[in-house]
Amino acid sequence: MSRVPYHTYIPEDQLPEYWYNIQADLPEGMAPPLNPATKEPLSPDGLSHIFPRGLIEQEVSKERYIEIPEAVREIYRSFRPSPLCRAYNLEKALDTPARIYYKNEGVTPSGSHKLNTAIPQAYYNKEEGFKRLATETGAGQWGTALSIATQMLGLECTVYMVRVSFDQKPYRKTLMRTYGANVHPSPTSYTPTGKKILEKDPDTLGSLGIAISEAVEDAAGNADTNYSLGSVLNHVALHQTIIGQEAKKQMEMVDEYPDVIIGCCGGGSNFAGISFPFLKDKMEKKTSLRAVAVEPKACPTLTKGKYAYDFGDTAQLTPLLYMYTLGHGFIPPGIHSGGLRYHGQSPLLSYVYHLGLIEATSVHQTDIFKSAIQFARAEGILPAPESAHAIKTTIDEALKCKKSGEQKTLLLCLSGHGHFDLSAYEAYLDNKLNDFEYPDDVLEKGLECLPDVEKDE
Repeated sequence: MSRVPYHTYIPEDQLPEYWYNIQADLPEGMAPPLNPATKEPLSPDGLSHIFPRGLIEQEVSKERYIEIPEAVREIYRSFRPSPLCRAYNLEKALDTPARIYYKNEGVTPSGSHKLNTAIPQAYYNKEEGFKRLATETGAGQWGTALSIATQMLGLECTVYMVRVSFDQKPYRKTLMRTYGANVHPSPTSYTPTGKKILEKDPDTLGSLGIAISEAVEDAAGNADTNYSLGSVLNHVALHQTIIGQEAKKQMEMVDEYPDVIIGCCGGGSNFAGISFPFLKDKMEKKTSLRAVAVEPKACPTLTKGKYAYDFGDTAQLTPLLYMYTLGHGFIPPGIHSGGLRYHGQSPLLSYVYHLGLIEATSVHQTDIFKSAIQFARAEGILPAPESAHAIKTTIDEALKCKKSGEQKTLLLCLSGHGHFDLSAYEAYLDNKLNDFEYPDDVLEKGLECLPDVEKDE
């Protein structure tokens, strides 16, 4: 086989025409969302006060492939396909026989994978006449992406940014404002939820659960506004499968196929995006690949959470979702991987994990920055702290190959760059970063807030 290039692209005219919907290939048994008031299965109409019809249809669809509107594909062509990169220099630094590939989603205008769903969400809302979108953001990647997408499509955007990240990452806020968004530190004094939480704890770090509550209240209270979510929901995972579909084509071009797929995991969107198209092959018994979701030990939703019905937000405004959760009242410590500070997990990804199709592991904050710097010095790319979770586990897998002599093919999703996370790198380099890991009894106490509702078997 000839030498694999450092970067492999597919032509713009070969971009995927459809998103892949893994729901079509999963066994029946995934629990439906429930109406929080009646505890009965939520009808699609129950989401119509905050989502457009086009996205609701995708949320509940069982069709295997859903066509990407040409207007969305045209915008995708301005920054996709993203490159599949061979990490030759990292392989050399590790002295491993493993072949390491990474799908670089940091080359998008927003600097992360989040634009893959921000564009279709803005598109469907504009098609149905809405003027403004309200959303939350953790580290700022999602808020940035939606700010760009709404600017492209002529919509207004309001972002509730988790307070600890608002303070840690001021240039993310500036970037969102540059693209026309109104950005508020969450919790705010503008919403009932925000006011209530600030009265109780004016120094709270905030959480994605709180910010979601505020954005939902904003959308529900304004007729021209809808809510937009950057992870967790089925249609978000659907849009992100353009990553894995491109990666499959690119790996075919270099005559490769992954033995292990690795991605960071907060709400689940980038991990679903890289892994779901390959999991289709696994369900069809064409491969025995492993897919590993990596989360912080400070917020171990899959590895230590409970599989149960819970609210997606702190104020209990969302439907009840059957997912792995640490409890909707859980507020993680202020780690620098703000995009992974979420108490719950995508119900779709939770079901895939429950079925045993994927694995999960958790890692410490200082370990991921050590691996991020190792990657940056070898490959010349500064990764986002979230992406560094996948890098840490990829390095671990590569070193296992070094010990065993196995020539495995490893594929990771580099979900974004870390150019706006330099304060976190500075803290690590100055030995000022701490690790966080809650004892099991503390995590179990957080689960006491779960609603008293059982899954209908």
